[in-house]
Amino acid sequence: MNKDLVKNKYNLKIKEFNKHNRLYYNKSKPIITDAEYDRLKNEIIILEKKYKYLRNNSSPNLQVGFKPSKSFEKFKHKVPMLSLANAFGEEDLINFEKKIFNYLSKNIKFDYSVEPKIDGISASLTYIDKKLIYGVSRGDGETGEVITENLKTIKDIPLEIKSRDFPDEIEIRGEVFIKKKDFFKIKDKFANPRNAASGSLRQKNPNETKKIPLNFIAYTFGYTQYNLHKYQSDFLNDLKKWGFKINKDNKIINSIDELIKYHKSFEAKRFGLDYDLDGLVYKVNDLNLQNRLGFTSNSPRWAIAHKFSADSAKTMIINIDIQVGRTGALTPVAKVKPVNIGGVVVSNATLHNEDEIQRKDIRIGDTVTVERAGDVIPHVIEVDKNKRGKNAKKFQFPTSCPSCGSDTTKEFNVTTKKYDAVRRCTNESYGCEKISIEKLKHFISKDALNIDGLGKKVVEKFWDLHFIKKPQDIFSLNYNKIVNLEGWGKQSVNNLKNSIEKSKKISLQRFIYSIGIRHIGIESAKLISDNIKNISNFIELIKLKQFDKFLNIDGIGETQINSLKNFFSNKLNSDIVIELNSILKIENQISNENGKLRDKSFMFTGKLDGISRAEAKSLIEKNSGTTLSSVNKKLDYLVLGEKATKRKVEQAKNLGINIISFEELRKLLN
Repeated sequence: MNKDLVKNKYNLKIKEFNKHNRLYYNKSKPIITDAEYDRLKNEIIILEKKYKYLRNNSSPNLQVGFKPSKSFEKFKHKVPMLSLANAFGEEDLINFEKKIFNYLSKNIKFDYSVEPKIDGISASLTYIDKKLIYGVSRGDGETGEVITENLKTIKDIPLEIKSRDFPDEIEIRGEVFIKKKDFFKIKDKFANPRNAASGSLRQKNPNETKKIPLNFIAYTFGYTQYNLHKYQSDFLNDLKKWGFKINKDNKIINSIDELIKYHKSFEAKRFGLDYDLDGLVYKVNDLNLQNRLGFTSNSPRWAIAHKFSADSAKTMIINIDIQVGRTGALTPVAKVKPVNIGGVVVSNATLHNEDEIQRKDIRIGDTVTVERAGDVIPHVIEVDKNKRGKNAKKFQFPTSCPSCGSDTTKEFNVTTKKYDAVRRCTNESYGCEKISIEKLKHFISKDALNIDGLGKKVVEKFWDLHFIKKPQDIFSLNYNKIVNLEGWGKQSVNNLKNSIEKSKKISLQRFIYSIGIRHIGIESAKLISDNIKNISNFIELIKLKQFDKFLNIDGIGETQINSLKNFFSNKLNSDIVIELNSILKIENQISNENGKLRDKSFMFTGKLDGISRAEAKSLIEKNSGTTLSSVNKKLDYLVLGEKATKRKVEQAKNLGINIISFEELRKLLN
């Protein structure tokens, strides 16, 4: 019951978010302020970061902007316009930099290119033969809307470049915004400056756009035919030379300490600036390093947005509920007396886990400080014990699952030699109602089957109506019953039916991920699918329980192997996967067949000079090779670094395996 309340509130937030997205992006008629929109978005992201089962294919975590409107011509970005990861303090920045060093090399030195994060609308400008040919909105990150004529009305955007050194083809990216003083003159027509920019750019008549005093700041490039710049700062200087406006507050900084100092000083003067902003953006200045670092699935590894300070308020804990996630994790959530924090009414705050409650001595009835900061879920940061009353009650964490009654346990971590902080339900299959529902939501999520129209709220409703209990039930839905439900009609049912049919064709990687096996995320699913190649091999492994063969895959360890074993030791899980194979068209894993390292396998031992294992592995995979985690007959090359393991070298010699240096590997790649 308690979890249902949390889920219902989450679903209402998703519904509200989608409504405001449509009003903002498709109708250009927002009814809430920019800050209110951002807070709603952040509340959803915050929940999903902590409670993985709450993810929805309409989640802002899976969207960049909104689907392009049918009213505008579509344009697919040559290079996706991804969003940035966020930082809220020194620890986030240290972790960001640590990941960079881990991926590249701890000996690498670099500067950061720092720029204000203007709160406007992203746009890309494609120039061919020095003339502006396309102006496109961000859209969903992959595909945007062609708004060329509207963008041409902005005086800051040059229509033709005169400089001789301007590339023959390049996509310039930047932010469209309205200055505060200009917005003041039209404030009765729009909710806030960003909404004014959005609404103006999406006018069908460019003459209407021309009436709004829009500005454009350029800050990077997407696609370029060639790039002769070494640093981001050099490119910014050339942007200015070519006739684009860049931010006068751009700066080069070389340490985390200096970033924090600059952030504090800039935040102090932010309200005196003539434009709205919500933080600073830090980019690795070296463009070669940017290229090496590349991207994750939704953000660049070389950039981060450092948001401005968090909001907090004091309130009282009314009760503590337990949520059960897809992997069985039990998460405590404080139900607090509703309090306004930064313009948002907060009634729930995460307590993270059992250990956190004990460490902070959090009790029902306590007066606590609740903090919310951007993408971080509202959380209790401290208890005011001076205000603790006699009736304050200690919370007893359940030792049985509140959903199915199964035992809960804390797993022992062999690496840390400690028990995990998270307590979990031991019923990992479809025997636990809450876990089952969350597994179904995961199955239809964007990175899995991506079924439009079958969101989390719909899954819950169909579960209650006994339409869906297992994943395969989705493909035998009774549409005649659905069409008679409140909120459904022939068109929406047809859309759902078409989306389900479309989802039947799926890659092996996405299918393995969709199953919802603990510790098997997108990356692990890719490693497994690259190894087994097709679904028939996967089914065979399930039947024979031969998952130990994956130990040979670099990146798959005992944690993932044990998770696979536990999951498929349950016959119901195995039967579901086998039945889904008979329903879906699961495509074989396709790899680059033309790389220089095709059909060759590699293993590293010792420290590589100037490059991390992760980057070296990526380099091999980009060239059609594979990496193994142990020396065996299937290994073609053992690549030696500093202080190589003697045992591995001896094993390789005994098996007649080629032993090479990293420099020799580079020569193989020319």
